[in-house]
Formats: sequence, structure tokens, C-alpha cells
Amino acid sequence: MSLEQASRDNLDYMITDLQKKLQIVNVSVMQPEHFDVDQYHEIKEIYDMVDAKDNISVSEMQAIVSELGHLRKG
Repeated sequence: MSLEQASRDNLDYMITDLQKKLQIVNVSVMQPEHFDVDQYHEIKEIYDMVDAKDNISVSEMQAIVSELGHLRKG
């Protein structure tokens, strides 16, 4: 799947995959509809970083989730 094109489907895919990779227990706090396609490139940077790592430390996970929280709508 090519994620180079900013689209709602690609954004939904990345957020759902990030939920799995970051082992988000309460997925209701990070739903794809909470994010706007206007922030696609910022979310893609986070996605690419997480995707490139084999392991993510707890502190990295907290920082990533915090950054995603800043990118949420409203």
C-alpha cells in the first residue's frame, strides 16, 4: 500500500496501524476520525518513524501518543 498520497483512507490505515504497533489499549482515545487529513504529513512522519523501529521504549511511546494527541481535531 502506498501511503505517499494524502487521503482519508491512508490516514485511517496509518492511525489503525499505529494503534496496533503502539499497543494502545483504549483505542477510543485514538480513532481515525479524530484526525484531519490536513495533518497527514505530520502523522505520516510519526508513522514512518514507528514503522522503522523494531522496539519502542515506554518513554518513546508516551512521547508519540502525546504528539498524536496534539494533532487531534479540536
